[in-house]
Amino acid sequence: MNTTLVKLYLDEDVDVLIVDLLGARGFLALTTTQADNLGQRDREQLQYAVKNQRCLLTHNRADFEELAREYFESGELHYGIIIAVRRPPREIVRRLLRVLNSRTRDEMENQLLYI
Repeated sequence: MNTTLVKLYLDEDVDVLIVDLLGARGFLALTTTQADNLGQRDREQLQYAVKNQRCLLTHNRADFEELAREYFESGELHYGIIIAVRRPPREIVRRLLRVLNSRTRDEMENQLLYI
C-alpha cells in the first residue's frame, strides 16, 4: 500500500457512492457511518480525521472554514479539508482526482481546498 496517498474521510453530508468510486481508483475513503461517527458535531468529525491522518471532504463550507481558521491560528495540524460544491458523485470524484493525483498526504497538511 502506498503511504503517500491522501486518505479521505467523508463528512456525513457527502454521498457514500464517492467511497466506492475512489476505491475503484486505488484511494482509501471512509464514511462517517463506517467510522461509527454519524451525528457527531463538525469539530469531532475533524478531530477524528486528524487522529486517523485523513483529509476531510465536506459540503459544509461555513463551519469547516471556521474550523480550518481555528486550527491555523492555534498551530494545530490537520491533514487537509476539501470543500466540494454539491454535484453528482461522479463529478465530485472527477474533481477530487485532480487533487488526489497531484498531491501527497504531506502536501495536504493544513490545506483548505475548494472543488
